[in-house]
Amino acid sequence: MDWIFHDLWALLTVVGVLLVAGVGAIIGLVRGGGRRRSIDTKTRPDLRGAPSEPGEPSEGAPGGVLTEERPGVVVDEPVAPPSVETPESTRSRLQRLRSRLARSDSALSRGLLALLQGGQLDEDTWDDVESTLLAADLGVEASTELVAALKNRVAAEGVRDEATMRGWLKEDLFTQLQPQLDRRIASTRVEGRPAVIMVVGVNGTGKTTTIGKLARVLVAENRDVLLGAADTFRAAAADQLETWGARVGVPTVRSEKEGADPASVAYEAVAEGIEAEADVVILDTAGRLHNKADLMNELAKVKRVVEKKTPIDEVLLVLDATTGQNGMRQAEVFSDVVDVTGIVLTKLDGTAKGGIVVAVQKALGVPVKLVGLGEGPDDLAPFDPKAFAEALLGE
Repeated sequence: MDWIFHDLWALLTVVGVLLVAGVGAIIGLVRGGGRRRSIDTKTRPDLRGAPSEPGEPSEGAPGGVLTEERPGVVVDEPVAPPSVETPESTRSRLQRLRSRLARSDSALSRGLLALLQGGQLDEDTWDDVESTLLAADLGVEASTELVAALKNRVAAEGVRDEATMRGWLKEDLFTQLQPQLDRRIASTRVEGRPAVIMVVGVNGTGKTTTIGKLARVLVAENRDVLLGAADTFRAAAADQLETWGARVGVPTVRSEKEGADPASVAYEAVAEGIEAEADVVILDTAGRLHNKADLMNELAKVKRVVEKKTPIDEVLLVLDATTGQNGMRQAEVFSDVVDVTGIVLTKLDGTAKGGIVVAVQKALGVPVKLVGLGEGPDDLAPFDPKAFAEALLGE
């Protein structure tokens, strides 16, 4: 009889273990059901051998194609690191933007103050006013229009006090900033797919940092964000982008090998964004000189490859506000190659050269959507034409 009880006890033990395992699996499925999947950033695909165009053989794997299965990618539940930060809200960013701009003492404001307080408004004075506007990078067209409008109002109203003329100039400048332009960022799902933002610009404008800050803006707006590290030529670019993303719990798709095909990395990031049901995918691209045709052609290829998978909803051009009119030429070339939809102005810590906002919008017909006002992680804010006009001309 002992052996019967012994075997029965062993059988009950096995059944108990199986029941516990089954209950655990069911609980796991219930918890996982309905949650979006994200990239396991510890395991990433090797994209060096991925093809330049989907469906074409890759260099590293003869006859291979970039398939929907994307071998080598591990998709897992996102695990938030314990040090995830909470980004500043858009509302408080705008308040801080207004406050910081209001405190700025721009060269344009000081110069106009000296001219308009002079008392005499002869042709030489008007020429000096126009030169001051040009020095602030408003561009010839906008500067000429502003001076002409101010001269006409002075002649019509017969008013010459500095405060009134400054107010008129401020009104006209606000009009030149085209407040009617749509400055919203594409960041919500479109017909069951994530919005795709491609970020471009020359070297040194702060492109990767801007993407990191933009991710923070979108996370603050409760967007589910995924980053694509398609700048594969600057050794630290992917690491830098991944670090920015990790700070707010945002995954990054990247290649572990330097020099991987940027078009394939971008394609892979978009594919993962679709599979993970992200709200928005932001693609970093390598900085390039606008006068290098081969580099610009490569940028066009990245856009073309991504569009085989999904439309690109936004192309943001990052410009350094301190480069002035040189930035205008950059903007024109990039717009021709990749159809820029919005401008991000970095290094706008002061407003001495802030007239570039007017000039670039006039040249491209696209809005300045975001401005960078400092080195802090939340020093990126939506562009506010009214606050900017007030800051540029002072009180």
